[in-house]
Amino acid sequence: MTAMMWLAAQRVTEGTMTIGDFVLINAFMMQLFIPLNFLGFVYREIKGSMANIENMFALMELSSGVKNIDNAPDLEITKGAISFNKVSFHYRPDRPIVKDLSFEIRAGEKVAIVGASGAGKSTLVKLLFRFYDPSQGSILVDGQDISQVSQHSLRQVIGIVPQDTVLFNQSIFENIRYGNPEASDAEVLQAIKLAHLQSFIAELPDGAETVVGERGLKLSGGEKQRVAIARTILKRPPILVFDEATSSLDSKSERSILSALEEISQGHTSMVIAHRLSTIVDADRIVVMDHGSIVEQGSHQALLAKKARYFELWTAQLRDQT
Repeated sequence: MTAMMWLAAQRVTEGTMTIGDFVLINAFMMQLFIPLNFLGFVYREIKGSMANIENMFALMELSSGVKNIDNAPDLEITKGAISFNKVSFHYRPDRPIVKDLSFEIRAGEKVAIVGASGAGKSTLVKLLFRFYDPSQGSILVDGQDISQVSQHSLRQVIGIVPQDTVLFNQSIFENIRYGNPEASDAEVLQAIKLAHLQSFIAELPDGAETVVGERGLKLSGGEKQRVAIARTILKRPPILVFDEATSSLDSKSERSILSALEEISQGHTSMVIAHRLSTIVDADRIVVMDHGSIVEQGSHQALLAKKARYFELWTAQLRDQT
């Protein structure tokens, strides 16, 4: 383009071309190079998209390490009893996470799992959902080995309130409906009421239609956990799992949420993972884990009377709060 402009300027100075010819050549060159520049942009976009497509197909070719057996039957839930039988698990053979662990959660019972960080509490939840299979032992739900039933039917009967709630960039109302996509609007509103979300939603300019942002970035940790609780209420599963369900709440909100959880867990089998021991003093049984093994279990008062590992955790938390 520089050469063309230089030649045109030379012709003008020689008198063989006019200024109008110079402007005309400049306009022609602009019309020629702008589309060519756009073609370069299109080529770059195509190459980038091709790389993404290759990554997508590579991802689609991956298969899950946990697979259903052929013609796996659906889990038939009757009472919701859970049994861990000599379960061991490791991500790496040289670092066991759970070691020969056995305990039962009877139908309708609330059992809390406590222990220091890294004791293997959250791993039990992953094993129950069958995100991983145990290295040894078995997990039974109403006497049925979860490795012998379909994963979909297993996860249909379990509801979880996770520590880190994943929300979609949709309205609060639709994020709650995710717990049961077939639920009616009235059922979603009832779940909002039971999760004590009404006052929070009433303060929002768009109410329940407020979009929460990617992964719920417009909500606080406590508000996201309330949405997770509302989802679980809407699903109404026979087995409930609470993984640090009140970790992001202040004391006042925690009390209201705990009362809500107590309401929805009536008649349901509940497994509670807790760091804050004050939230599980009403549990039917408390299982204390340490380095992947159960070191003691019993009621809150019985464990305090033993003055062993649970007593140490309890007094340490009281000292921190003081």
